[in-house]
Amino acid sequence: MYLIFIHMLMIIMITTLIMIILLLISKKSITDMEKLTPFECGFNPMANKRLPFSIHFFLIAVIFLIFDIEIIIILPMIMTMKYTMIKYWIYTSLLFITVLMLGLYHEWYNGMLKWTS
Repeated sequence: MYLIFIHMLMIIMITTLIMIILLLISKKSITDMEKLTPFECGFNPMANKRLPFSIHFFLIAVIFLIFDIEIIIILPMIMTMKYTMIKYWIYTSLLFITVLMLGLYHEWYNGMLKWTS
């Protein structure tokens, strides 16, 4: 019993010593003002808040979100194949994929997918 108590005391002392050493080592000695300012994508946080914004980035983000949500809708279609009649499953799948392709064609035709324009 005495040996177990000695071992437990040694473990507690060693962990406490390591924690104190790490606490002393990790202290920052010099606080730099540049390091304390927030980094926001390379923009100066003290500059003008109304920076020009490219609408093309917004359109690409919206298109990405739409197609991302549509992929989330398509994924469970494989699992529902077991529980539905195959005829209705094919009709539903083809209708959904047709709507996707028409949307993609519409965005392509209107030039929303061109990055250089």
